[in-house]
Amino acid sequence: MFWEEPGAVVVLVGRPRWRGDGQVEPGELPRRVLETYRKIGTRVLASLSGSFTLVLLDDRARCALLAIDRMGVSSLFYKRVDPGVVFGLSLQDLVECLETRPSVNLQGVFNYVFLHCVPGPATVLAGAARLLPGEYVEVRDGRVVVDSYWKPRYDEATQYDEQALQGDFRHLLKQAVERALQRGNAGAFLSGGTDSSTVAGLLTQALGAPARTYSIGFEAAGYDEMSYARIAAQHFGTDHHEYYVTPEDVLAMASSVASFCDQPFGNASAVPAYYCAMLAAVEGVEVMFGGDGGDELFGGNERYAMQAIYGTYDGLPAALRKGLIEPAVAAMPWGSRMTLVRKARGFLSHIAMPVPMRVYAHNMVLRSGTEAVFDREFLQRVDPEAPAKIFCGIYDDAEASSVLNRMLAVDLRFTLADNDLYKVSRMCELAGVESAFPMLDDDLVDFSLRLPTHFKLKGRRLRYFFKQALRDFLPPDIIAKRKHGFGLPVGLWMQSHPPLRDVGYDAARALAARGIFRPEFLDAMMKRHQSDDAAYWGNELWVMLQLELWLQQHGWPAGAPLV
Repeated sequence: MFWEEPGAVVVLVGRPRWRGDGQVEPGELPRRVLETYRKIGTRVLASLSGSFTLVLLDDRARCALLAIDRMGVSSLFYKRVDPGVVFGLSLQDLVECLETRPSVNLQGVFNYVFLHCVPGPATVLAGAARLLPGEYVEVRDGRVVVDSYWKPRYDEATQYDEQALQGDFRHLLKQAVERALQRGNAGAFLSGGTDSSTVAGLLTQALGAPARTYSIGFEAAGYDEMSYARIAAQHFGTDHHEYYVTPEDVLAMASSVASFCDQPFGNASAVPAYYCAMLAAVEGVEVMFGGDGGDELFGGNERYAMQAIYGTYDGLPAALRKGLIEPAVAAMPWGSRMTLVRKARGFLSHIAMPVPMRVYAHNMVLRSGTEAVFDREFLQRVDPEAPAKIFCGIYDDAEASSVLNRMLAVDLRFTLADNDLYKVSRMCELAGVESAFPMLDDDLVDFSLRLPTHFKLKGRRLRYFFKQALRDFLPPDIIAKRKHGFGLPVGLWMQSHPPLRDVGYDAARALAARGIFRPEFLDAMMKRHQSDDAAYWGNELWVMLQLELWLQQHGWPAGAPLV
């Protein structure tokens, strides 16, 4: 959407809607934004809904406004320059507008290795930043202000009737899918999980005809969930399509993922996401509906239930915990050989970590030790505590009192915006289709923020309210299904498929010349991948592969040191 008049330009990219007073046709939206901004300034952003990137340039008022949507579906990168900012919809667009290419941000590299992506607002390039969800940049008379116009605020005081809420919820879900359906040639990702199944069923209802659904499978034990996708497809009567990804497919896409992503991105499930979107694109689908967001809004991740167990232990008297249990577990002989004692020690080590970092207890960097992983000079130029500071900062600043909602706030910022939404939207773009996320409809998000915590997690029952509200809509097997995820068996395939293994190992060896890692650690990774936990270490090798490929394809030739 575009509006231009003498001295002013407004560009809106994505799926924006006007939620202010009065109806506004899509073509009139940029003009309305400009008129309202001139009256009330950045408060105009509260009137925008949906996914969008906004660029507003007003020479008459000597100002500019840049913003993205509340959930971070869209993106915008910027760099401060005197007397304002340079910006781009992608990091590459930003670089092309600069006189000189920025150097690599070593802290961004460290954060990537730790987290498998680069969390905002920093990027992998020095001085370049990206807007966080619900954030804006305003430049006025040369002064740059970066601030939030929206943050999740959890209502934990009001009590609601569950039955009444269920009706509201079903209505909002239906409305969200219908609102996202701007054109009829839509399809849906269908993993067989709760969210994708819900979206596929509602899309079929909205179309009044079988929705086209697309699923990816893997010939690997413990990874394939095609049976659940088939259950959902049969239940809703969708026009279902399947594709089984192979090691050859992964090898073919490794370089493309690195080239197309703005920054190093180590989530291997980007590969099946691409093939799923490509399968739909070949059949003429123009927009793919994803179910992303339900876990982070309604309490669907196993770590939320695990945190409840931690909380029970934290609630024990300190004298019992510190004076009896922990010394007894530490003193048990042969602890490393006894499974029960080993698990108890692992549990206590997790308890000692800050709440939002407990999910990273098995993180490669923490597990191996920063000094064993990274080159000494590299470590002197980064802050190894930066990932913990990011997550603890989000957790502490969350406008919520419960541990659960604080964890949800962290996941909205990182798991969703930095990872899953980026993965799906970028891979859809690479495949040539648009992406839409009905679960992240603003009205549905607002509803989740006022949902009582015991409706999200009841004991250890994840997504209690969501499943209760849809128990007569979803197949019983989908309701009862345990959370699985959308993992790619890249570690196993890297062990059994020599061409894929060679590419991964060659990348690890190439990284040894960059000055980031200890060469002996990279050698140990490859040895452990062959003899130890292939799934775990192979996934870490994929992270290394994407880092090396990204560097090579974005201006840092093989062998060029970064430190």
